[in-house]
Amino acid sequence: MGDLVMFLQGRVAASDGTALPSNVIVERVCNARVRQQVYASPNGTFSMELGSRIGAVLDASADGTAQQGRSGRAVQNGIPRSELANCDLRASASGFHSDVLALVARDSFSGRIDVGDIVVQRLAKVDGMTVSATPYKAPKDARKAYENGIDAEKAGKLAGARQYFEKAVHIYPKYANAWFQLGKVLQQQNEKPAAHAAYTHAANIDTKFLPPYLSLSYLAYEAQDWPELLNLSGHILALDPLNYARVKGYILDLDSFDYAEAYFYNAIANFQLNKLDAAEKSGLKAAYLDVRPRFPQLHLLLADIFTRKHDDARAATEIQTFLDLVPHAINADELRERLTKLRKPNAEPVNEKN
Repeated sequence: MGDLVMFLQGRVAASDGTALPSNVIVERVCNARVRQQVYASPNGTFSMELGSRIGAVLDASADGTAQQGRSGRAVQNGIPRSELANCDLRASASGFHSDVLALVARDSFSGRIDVGDIVVQRLAKVDGMTVSATPYKAPKDARKAYENGIDAEKAGKLAGARQYFEKAVHIYPKYANAWFQLGKVLQQQNEKPAAHAAYTHAANIDTKFLPPYLSLSYLAYEAQDWPELLNLSGHILALDPLNYARVKGYILDLDSFDYAEAYFYNAIANFQLNKLDAAEKSGLKAAYLDVRPRFPQLHLLLADIFTRKHDDARAATEIQTFLDLVPHAINADELRERLTKLRKPNAEPVNEKN
């Protein structure tokens, strides 16, 4: 077996001793990249067989000893201990903040490392970031119209939803949530200028209500308005929502707001404006948060950043990560050719156009 590590095992436990939710995920993160995930068992125990396909979420069995990815592809046979030097373990569970365990210098026996407990803390709900306070100030008729609009939108009745949201903001013009939902409907109806106006209304009413800023960021990204994209995404990140939540004991509603997307847009804007250090910082943060993953193209952006910084090894790693996630991408052959050039010894530096 040599110096191979075959398994990581341990237990996720709540700091207050209460039961955990049923969907706790344990993640192995290396160099700010989620490399592997497993579900913990109902009692919090987990066992991670190392060497599985990048990004694969493993299905936990009753005792937390999952052995095969959802793709059905068999896992490899362990990884060298040296590859864990820059790796951490963390837990992901809605309503909890996780401790992070470094894997460097962990003792092992027969290729198995017992990391002990990953402690998670139950957190309180944060106000004024993912949900605006304005609904509580809205008149009853406005709230009723808003609720009817939500129901109509869920049923796919966009025209009806639009009418309800328009009624809500007519009754109560400072109804930030209604303006935001109206913007979403207008965007689905491909009325982008009107959607932009609605999102802007919502953002101006409540500057700590972040979803309209994210939607405006998307519109700026589509329009390739890089200064505006930097301004909008920067507004979100200026609140430092992740650190704020962690320090103050709050939880951010990641089901309704995607901070990975905000960091992704910020990285793109900085890259396009040739602010490479800022682009790298936001790009790595986005990759750390994008656990699903939803933005595989982020790795191509990071590859371009590292190429401009003449770091071919890291650029190659990012391209390989993208190909692992999207093996049949339209430009896969081109990317594999680029990967070969980056990995070729004594090759000329790869110069990327802006």
